[in-house]
Amino acid sequence: MKPNRIIWVLVLIAIINSMGFGIIIPLLYPYGKKFGVTEHTIGLLTAAFSIAQFFATPVLGSLSDKWGRKPLLLISLIGTVASFIMFGLANSIFMLFAARILDGLTGGNISVAQAMISDISSPKERAKNFGILGSAFGFGFVIGPALGGLLSQFGLKVPFFFAAGIAVIGVLLTLFFLKETNQTKTGKTKQSHKFSFLSLYTVLKKPVIGTAIFTGFLLTMAQFTMLIGFQTFSVDELKLNPTQIGLFYGGFGISGIFMQMLVPAVKKVISSQALILLISTLFCLGMMIVAGFATGVILFAVSIGIYGLFNGLRNPMLNAIIADHNEGNGKGEVMGVNQSYASIGQTLGPVTAGLITAISIHSIFFLSSLYILIALLFSIRLIAKEKT
Repeated sequence: MKPNRIIWVLVLIAIINSMGFGIIIPLLYPYGKKFGVTEHTIGLLTAAFSIAQFFATPVLGSLSDKWGRKPLLLISLIGTVASFIMFGLANSIFMLFAARILDGLTGGNISVAQAMISDISSPKERAKNFGILGSAFGFGFVIGPALGGLLSQFGLKVPFFFAAGIAVIGVLLTLFFLKETNQTKTGKTKQSHKFSFLSLYTVLKKPVIGTAIFTGFLLTMAQFTMLIGFQTFSVDELKLNPTQIGLFYGGFGISGIFMQMLVPAVKKVISSQALILLISTLFCLGMMIVAGFATGVILFAVSIGIYGLFNGLRNPMLNAIIADHNEGNGKGEVMGVNQSYASIGQTLGPVTAGLITAISIHSIFFLSSLYILIALLFSIRLIAKEKT
């Protein structure tokens, strides 16, 4: 199968998978309330997925290095199908937690897809291809919540079964249309690198890869901190209704997708991925500080929109940098470790945002700025390391 065809099959799988995930996100709380989920336990329910994913994705990535990408992607997608069905059939809060943990444990979809992109892309094409894959995931996340809201009118269980159905389509696409990309898999009979959870630490010690992963962790934490501020500021200060907030959030997501589609054009102007990351991080820092001082909808919308635009360059650049410096047979494991730290960033961001809200809503944006500032320092370090 030609690389371009593999990429577009992965794009379809990514859209289907992220759309299914996006469908259930706005429904977790209203659906879970029937089983005793409160405003306090919803955070635990959300975190259960990320914590399970933190431990599972490097294992799944390592297994994909050994047994191949396609089988592990199938396992991940089948786990997603099962978790959505469990949500639809849930009769207790324990079943909701079991469903989220199962989805997290089999949640290697993103890291395995990234490893497949790394397998088939030349160094010159990697940033562009990671941008295309990122756009696909982003598109699914943007339209998923809107679709979930529409389907919920037919009953709160309906979106979960619909999400399971489209995840099944992802399984079938993988099974029948996606070819194996890992030509260096070792199988049972040959000695190969054995996974250890120590890799969650040892990978960080790799000069360029470790710096890139930690930079991504900080920027992810900053984004998910900002999202808490975005929601509370939109409701409490701007007095926006749910429809307006949905459109606002959709615009934020679309701006990131738009920038990811422009990655090839950006690369023609600036060849260094680390420099592009540095410039985009600098813009994100400036806009987050502006958002912290905003009091009206226009300045806030402009700052969040520009932030979303430049934040869209984060993952394509970081993933390309990681792939460029990881040419061995451990691509899946390293991408899994990268996704693990992103999962923890997605958890710690909202938690720290909730704690600092006691000071003021505006302080959330300044906390996000602090994370971005630290990431900026690491991105400067990344440029120096990339040259050595």
